[in-house]
Amino acid sequence: MIKTKDIIDEFDSRIRKVSNDVSFPLDDKTKKYINDSLEMLRLSQIEEEAEKYNLRPGMGLSAIQLGITKRWFVIVYEVEEGKFENYVVINPKIISESEEKIYVEEGEGCLSINRPIEGIVPRSARIRVEYYDIDGNKQTMRFREELAIVFQHEYDHLNGILFYDHIDKKNPFKNADKYRAI
Repeated sequence: MIKTKDIIDEFDSRIRKVSNDVSFPLDDKTKKYINDSLEMLRLSQIEEEAEKYNLRPGMGLSAIQLGITKRWFVIVYEVEEGKFENYVVINPKIISESEEKIYVEEGEGCLSINRPIEGIVPRSARIRVEYYDIDGNKQTMRFREELAIVFQHEYDHLNGILFYDHIDKKNPFKNADKYRAI
């Protein structure tokens, strides 16, 4: 299983690298990283398991956060208590996004950033995306609200962007009245 210590932090220069497209079929090593990432994220959202394995809660993890410069990430979304949906996202593209902007009211977090950062990270409320699943099948999906935010956060990682890059340096809460908090 992937542990907290396996995730590179914001001070590791690799986190700013732009990731490369993935070729199919996936090799066994990549599939293992993907499955281990899904398991770690699921366990991190279950309080007892997170404490047991010393995991910070997280919903998404990009390959680059493991030092792998490949364009894939995973999302584990808790639909209801103890029930999770897994998304394996390979070579993604955002093909459309809403004009409406939202932000996480309590602030975005990141498994690669081990300090609190205040400010508004504007994100599109709804996005339409194309990507490939673990078997190389092309998928087109719409994400909204929380899932749209997580997708955009992880997508940024593939391009060497961290969430705080979106925060206005001079006025971290700029446009709070224009965007919807969730």
